[in-house]
Amino acid sequence: MPYETGARVKLAKDVQVTTTDTAFRIGFPGPLFLAEGLGGIVTGSAKEAGGFAQEQAALLDEQIRIARLTSNAASLIEQIRQQVFGPGAYDAGAGARIRYRVRFENGFVLDGLDEDSLTKA
Repeated sequence: MPYETGARVKLAKDVQVTTTDTAFRIGFPGPLFLAEGLGGIVTGSAKEAGGFAQEQAALLDEQIRIARLTSNAASLIEQIRQQVFGPGAYDAGAGARIRYRVRFENGFVLDGLDEDSLTKA
């Protein structure tokens, strides 16, 4: 169910905050999770193309997250990831998703939350 800007929402599941980009998509996982049930307000949204390349990039991210990498190694992996998946990851095609930016009651703002992560408050 699409949410409009200003809609009150809650997290439908725990969400891990990453260190470089957005909520649990691109980037390396940080030690912080926001708990299920935390309320907030939608402050924006963007339609993001899906497809095979994006799914493969997400699988790579999941595999990398289990490794403990130094900052230099993490930076190198991110550069390679952008070169391999960057051009194809955002091609228009089937599977487009809406990602939301939400300002939570505790002050955190997360960008990139999908509809599966949110529920109406």
